[in-house]
Amino acid sequence: MQHDEVIWQVIRHKHCSYMAKIETGIFCRNQYNVTGICNRSSCPLANSRYATIRDHDGVFYLYMKTIERAHMPKNLWERIKLPRNYEQALEMIDKHLLYWPKLLQHKVKQRLTKMTQMRIRMRKLALKTREVIIPTPRRDIKREQRREVKAEKAALLDKAIETELLTRLKTGIYNDIYNYPESLFNKILDDGKKIVNEVEEEDKEVGVIEYVEGDDDELEEEMEDMEDFSGFPSKESYLEDSDEEDEDDAEEQVVIHKKGRALKKSDDNGKSKKKSRVVVEVEEEDGGTRALKSLKL
Repeated sequence: MQHDEVIWQVIRHKHCSYMAKIETGIFCRNQYNVTGICNRSSCPLANSRYATIRDHDGVFYLYMKTIERAHMPKNLWERIKLPRNYEQALEMIDKHLLYWPKLLQHKVKQRLTKMTQMRIRMRKLALKTREVIIPTPRRDIKREQRREVKAEKAALLDKAIETELLTRLKTGIYNDIYNYPESLFNKILDDGKKIVNEVEEEDKEVGVIEYVEGDDDELEEEMEDMEDFSGFPSKESYLEDSDEEDEDDAEEQVVIHKKGRALKKSDDNGKSKKKSRVVVEVEEEDGGTRALKSLKL
């Protein structure tokens, strides 16, 4: 019914669609090949009893083929899901391939080891952040540039038409509004209301009296600057002069009070009845000359 040697002679020396000949050797593109090399022991077509490992979305399966199912291509391969643990997967391979050829067992375990290492490297690379380079055809770039230029021209044309219509509407060329979009009309009205409100707020602020807190330090600095440049007396000199005048007034008052008390005493004794006199000297300026006048009180 099926002879492995005949099949191998046919596909090896005549034609095989899975064969790939390159400078380094002859390889096999069949997805069930356990080593990827085109030879008698690794060919999945020329061996009626065969086993391999396949990967389905990160999950490894053990595929086995026997001569008893050769007449049923639908059920030709039997697959078993392997655990993620590497040691447990090896134990399961030893269990299901207990009476199989030792060379085939070794090749299956070797394929499982390589695929496990590949999955570990893929996980490490996935955790790293790398730049993704996406090639873009030159034809697509030119097409997008042409579309951008056309869109800019259309936008400028629409804007120019809109401004021209608005200027005509404001100048009063149209007696009434015809076929004008309601949304744009409402937008123009809202903009006009905003401008009117801003002008009214500015007019309200005109003529309003406001009180602002002054800065005494700046006033003192200005006074000092005026004293330095114009020769006016400073605030301290004014204070000293006022203190001296107050002291002189106090001395005169003391003298007057003393005279008054002496006269009162003389009245009591009956010796003298004269009133106390106070002499006040007044300086008057007439045409640049000074005159002293004495007044009796």
